[in-house]
Amino acid sequence: MLNTNLKHLETDADTQKALSENENVMICCGRMGPMCIPVYIEMERLEKDYPHVAFRDLEFDSAAADFIKNLPECTGFMGLPFTVYFKNGQAVAATTSTQSREEIVENLDREFGKPG
Repeated sequence: MLNTNLKHLETDADTQKALSENENVMICCGRMGPMCIPVYIEMERLEKDYPHVAFRDLEFDSAAADFIKNLPECTGFMGLPFTVYFKNGQAVAATTSTQSREEIVENLDREFGKPG
């Protein structure tokens, strides 16, 4: 399990439940490495500002991560983390490698709308 304050997805069932119970979901699939940690930190900080988004993490080396790794949106990704934005259970955007707060906010606003 990843050492973050985010809700963890540990199984395929966890992932499917998160996607079916939430209209907007951001999943960061990675490790506790230097490219991933900044994304987790920003997700933790943004959670309170984006109550209409479910923020989740997923350990890259777990079997449950195959779902993310095999998405067409992630084809060709080389760097961790893989971050995928889901709307109504469908992947609508994906990024690879570290992201700044500004980049994450841009994706959240574009895909899910600005917070009310």
